[in-house]
Order: sequence, then C-alpha cells, then structure tokens
Amino acid sequence: MIGEFLNRRTLLLSGAAAAGWAMLGGPALAAPFTSRRIAVTVRGTGRDVLLIPGLGSGPGIWNGTMAAVPGYRWHLIHVRGFAGLAADANASGPLVQPLADEIARYIGAAGLARPAIVGHSMGGTLAMMLGLKGLAGRLMVVDMLPEGAAMVGGTAQGMGYLADQISQYFTGTKAGRAYLGQILAQAPGARGSDPDVIANALRDLANVDLGPQLARIDAPMDVVYAVGSDPAQANAISRNFRAAYAAKKGVRLLPIGPSGHVVMADQPSRFAAMIKDFLRA
Repeated sequence: MIGEFLNRRTLLLSGAAAAGWAMLGGPALAAPFTSRRIAVTVRGTGRDVLLIPGLGSGPGIWNGTMAAVPGYRWHLIHVRGFAGLAADANASGPLVQPLADEIARYIGAAGLARPAIVGHSMGGTLAMMLGLKGLAGRLMVVDMLPEGAAMVGGTAQGMGYLADQISQYFTGTKAGRAYLGQILAQAPGARGSDPDVIANALRDLANVDLGPQLARIDAPMDVVYAVGSDPAQANAISRNFRAAYAAKKGVRLLPIGPSGHVVMADQPSRFAAMIKDFLRA
C-alpha cells in the first residue's frame, strides 16, 4: 500500500525530464526574492507563467516544455527539500498550505499581475490553492485531482488518519526512513529529496480536498490528465476527472496518452501543444 501510494502517482519522474538547463541557452536570471521554503529562477521574456513541479521533483521536469514553447517569462518554483535543495523551513510541520502561501508571497514580491500558473501533481494542488486566492490569470492542472487521496482511489476522510501514521513511520523510525530512502533512490527525478519533506507532503496531500471550493476559482482552468492504452481504463479515468471537477464552471478536461503520470516526459510534443493552446487562449 505504501509503495503503491508513493510510486504509482507521485514519484514517477523521468530521467529525460531531469536533463540539464543548457538546452535552453543563456544563464538563469535570479529573481529578487529569498525564501526558506522555495527557490525561484526566471527564464525567458514575455508573458509571465509560473511552473510548479510535483512531489520530489525539481524544475528540470519543465525543460522540454520551455524549449518547445518560447516567448514567455517562466518562473520556476523549486520546493526546498526536493531534488537536491536543503529542506530549511520545510524540514518539519505542515507543508502544502505554507508552500501555497509562500508562492503567493513571491507573486506579490515579483509584481506579477494574475500570471498563468501550471502545476503538475502536487504542483497542481498548489496551483488550485493559488487560484482560490485570486492570484491566477488562468490555471493548468496536470494529472491531479482536487482531492489528493483520490489519486490512489481513497478519500481525505478515509486516508487522512492513515497518512498521519505513514508520515510518522517514515519520519520517526529507522526502518521507515530507510525504506523511503530506497524509494527515492529509485526515482531519478526525486534523488536528493529529503525523506522528511516527502513524508510531510504525502500526509498533507492525503488530507487535502479542494473539490467543495472549486466553484470559487474564477480563472479559466485546463486539466490535463494521463490515460493509458486500455480504452476501458481510459474511460474510467475520464469519468473520475469529470466528476471531480464538475463544480468548476467552464473547465476544459484534456486527456493525454498513452502516458504515465509525468505526461511532459511521456508525451512531450502533445503536451507542448496543449501548453501553447492554453497560453494563447
């Protein structure tokens, strides 16, 4: 159960997606912002777009997308404790809500006026939370449901207590820390991630349910979700996403497949086309 929760939907990160920044050309521009929870780099020029990666991943997951879609100023969020950054303030305690608050603080400090926001997996949760704060001009959520536990077939009510126990196991026992370390070592994009931060993020995500609040998001929203090659399974996934996002008026639900969780690595050309369409609208 624990391995399935971690591996199936959250830590499936591609080595190709973790390629170096060199392909984009030129040095990164340092954003005038310091934080103990996130690091931000800015690349390119044009309209502002925030890119928020998922659990355990760093900004490298967006390399191919940025290269394929020029003409924008990309604000790349890197959660401290993920993909090689020291945990700092994320080392203990609640994570998801403080991260949303800190990204909101960055948007204000950088003077961004309702930028487009794209979030993958846990980043999709954060993107919706920013939408609920009224900070997004438009939103794209990539392979994430409003209720975090639903990504593995559960509910926040049913899995919240279990998630608390799992987090305590991972952070409070030698065996749990060793087990989580093994899982992280096998996921290329998550190598260098702090087990405590991962465990806290899993606990928070299992307790998040944004579904009842979706109608409050006034920004246009696209939801890209992965489907496999089996038609019956793809139809079932589509039904789940339609039901989960039914409260959001005008949402566009966009299946992409065959693909695993990291759609930008598995279907780079098609995902880049979706991003182009999303940003042109």
